[in-house]
Amino acid sequence: MFKNVIVKNPGNSFVNGLTTSDLGKPVLEKLFEQHEKYVEALKTCGVEVAQLPANEAFPDSTFVEDTAVLTSEFAIISNPGAEARNREIEDIEPAVKKFYEKLYYIEGLGTLDGGDVLQAEKKFYVGISDRTNEEGARQFKEIVEKEGYEATIIPLKEFFHLKTGIAYVGQNRMVLAGEFIDHPAFASYEKIIIPKEHEYSANCIQVNDYVIIPAGYPETNRKLNDLGYQTIELEMSEFRKHDGGLSCLSLRF
Repeated sequence: MFKNVIVKNPGNSFVNGLTTSDLGKPVLEKLFEQHEKYVEALKTCGVEVAQLPANEAFPDSTFVEDTAVLTSEFAIISNPGAEARNREIEDIEPAVKKFYEKLYYIEGLGTLDGGDVLQAEKKFYVGISDRTNEEGARQFKEIVEKEGYEATIIPLKEFFHLKTGIAYVGQNRMVLAGEFIDHPAFASYEKIIIPKEHEYSANCIQVNDYVIIPAGYPETNRKLNDLGYQTIELEMSEFRKHDGGLSCLSLRF
């Protein structure tokens, strides 16, 4: 069960953030409204939400997931791979320290975005991407194995981040899209397969008794409902314009 969540408000500078999409310029009024509804949804799931103020110096910093990986016992402060985003950890580190005594760090030449890290019970999956390099993944694996977890490193072929195309929703079930559907690392899980035209919805988040999914994907919603999950659908259009998904906007622990 998750007890706490850290989020960070988006600022006006969000429109100047990094993006690989061609979906247009975010509309700030809609963006702020979508973020408010995201926070409301988290509270519905029964967690305490620590809401950090926007930092206009860092346009992408509302995507807090990339700055840390939080478990029930320890925290890892990441070393984000985009130079423009690397200093976002300066705001996140003190927020994380309020909850954790045991902190680790990805250091030196190792880079790691939290969006490339998926936890499934006592297992971690770490993607090597444009933002997470082999050294960062190696350091992460070493840390979590020392803490009694398993870690599997997966070089990405298609997706921007590992969690762009995968989510763990408990009960040994994985939501899978694209390159992960037939990946041997996930063969032991019950698969909820998302077709290519709906693959944005693979980035969903289980928070206690709910699974939060992006709005506009009725087939994904049906698949989850048929398996007994309660779902909350949220509009994510403005965050998607800057490559953002549901998991990107929070640190859940």
